[in-house]
Amino acid sequence: MADRPVRELFGSKGGYVDAAMDADKPLRIVVADDQASVREGIALMLNVLPDIDVVATAADGQQALDRVAEQRPDAILLDLRMPVLDGVETAARLAVEHPEVAVVILSTYADDETALSALRAGARSFLTKDVDRAGIVRALHSAASGMAVIDARVQDSLLAAARGVPEPATLPDGLTRREGEILVLVARGMTNAEICEELFLTVNTVKTHINRIFAKTSSRDRVAAIDYARRNGLV
Repeated sequence: MADRPVRELFGSKGGYVDAAMDADKPLRIVVADDQASVREGIALMLNVLPDIDVVATAADGQQALDRVAEQRPDAILLDLRMPVLDGVETAARLAVEHPEVAVVILSTYADDETALSALRAGARSFLTKDVDRAGIVRALHSAASGMAVIDARVQDSLLAAARGVPEPATLPDGLTRREGEILVLVARGMTNAEICEELFLTVNTVKTHINRIFAKTSSRDRVAAIDYARRNGLV
């Protein structure tokens, strides 16, 4: 991934986990993407690895279902935007018809609504297309082992959505989503230390974000920032 690692989540004992590669038997996978160059590129990139066996590719959701039924793979790498059946509907069908096949979404889109739709449909993991080969392989093995992998940016988006933070497009004065998230927590009366604990950030990072919030909102202090948040409907 360009700037942040893939975070692996929700192991059988909780916390972060590392997938153990099965050295004895290659993982059999299907790659489904409507763009031939992407589909063939991913298949070629993965097929040279000793622990991955790309048994089929598919150009749409229906083909993906057909290839899974024919090949009985361990996992499928599935794009969301596909003709005939999109990735969400395909994932939902796979969850019913082939629950033993781990679904790993590989998408251009990293927003929380897209990710939630895919995960609710039965996908086990969600990656964005700037993930590197090692991240894809790790996610495939983790998913096939019953664990989930969520792209770090998608995870941040999901957590922010769960806290009720507005989308960046709806935030005023150029506030980023992280700044909006911190402003909401400030407006709820949380201290810097509490915000650090809530968001797993350092004290200096939180202070930097708050200073930027003050600058963008023309707030001299927390009281003014809280008033700004209320006037703009953020809390």
